[in-house]
Amino acid sequence: MELNETRKQIDAIDEQMTDLFCRRMELALKIAEAKKEQHLPVLNHEREREILQMISAQAGEPLDKYARLLFNTLFDVSRSYQNNYLAKPGPLADSIRKAVKETPEIFPGKAVVACQGVSGSYSAAACEKLFTLPSPMFFNTFESVFNAVDKGLCAYGILPIENSSYGSVSAVYDLMRNYNFHIVRSIRLRVSHNLLARPGTSLSDIKEIYSHEQAIGQCGEFLKTLPGVKITLCDNTAEAAKLVAGSDRTDAAAIASRECVDLYGLDVLKSNIQITDNNYTRFICISKKLEIYPGANRISLMLSLEHKPSSLYHMIARFSSMGLNLTKLESRPIPGSDFEFMFYFDIDAPIYSEEVIGLLSELEEGPETFVFLGSYSEAI
Repeated sequence: MELNETRKQIDAIDEQMTDLFCRRMELALKIAEAKKEQHLPVLNHEREREILQMISAQAGEPLDKYARLLFNTLFDVSRSYQNNYLAKPGPLADSIRKAVKETPEIFPGKAVVACQGVSGSYSAAACEKLFTLPSPMFFNTFESVFNAVDKGLCAYGILPIENSSYGSVSAVYDLMRNYNFHIVRSIRLRVSHNLLARPGTSLSDIKEIYSHEQAIGQCGEFLKTLPGVKITLCDNTAEAAKLVAGSDRTDAAAIASRECVDLYGLDVLKSNIQITDNNYTRFICISKKLEIYPGANRISLMLSLEHKPSSLYHMIARFSSMGLNLTKLESRPIPGSDFEFMFYFDIDAPIYSEEVIGLLSELEEGPETFVFLGSYSEAI
């Protein structure tokens, strides 16, 4: 009976708090309207700091830190409500609505697609899975793929972005801020690495192994069983296989896909040498034109934030207040800046929601550098 009675008291307090919350949010909109007329920003650090100090003193120990947490959350919700109310659809909102309307219902089966590496690369495999009859064009570097799409040489480009075992492909993230592109689709590709060598070579003969940095990392445990073997990095796993095949060495091997066996006349010395069988690499398909195909349920953004306490927290809180699930957060330093970072976000969110479009418009108008990378679905 004592537990039930206490719960009833809490229910009564929650009811009062809900009424007070709604009233507070009504007043927050009046504040937003006044700030709009006076051309003032929604966020007022000094005002929030004063309130937190007052609340902390009023609550006292040991509840002061919990009270501060409660009111910090309340501030985030209030700011989000104000920003959403004040947000005006801008050029980005118009571009998104136009793309949704004009993009074909079916993803193209034929296209000229830029891929890094050569035939037999994992990028080529991802390309084959995304497109029915692609015409791949191979380039030596990731930057060349971005450039081919940017210059219109290829309609689409395929780029690896992260691996389940070895993490993000940093080189791709570093290049993102330099090019104008949009993500139109992504795919998760199961990656199985193999140690390949010229016919007649045995595992005990190997003195040097060629491959890409990501593949080397994904096969780290296996490589520990080969002490003294030199590891040489290549731009691509398939290029490593082609290099070994074109040499006359019987003491060299490459870590590459099984497709390279027939393509370059190599033998498999050891199969499935990656750390885990559940080894997946995520690839993005990029286009210069904004295309949003039916079923798009993921949004990718880039943002630069001020180097101030809680700036990232406040940004994440804006997504959280709308119930949006943040599935990826990657930070990369901005060259030439004083500890400033560009943040890459993946968010599970429907682009068809006016509330989501309002948030994007709000971010577009904000003081931070903001880039909408695209809305798309992921193939498996």
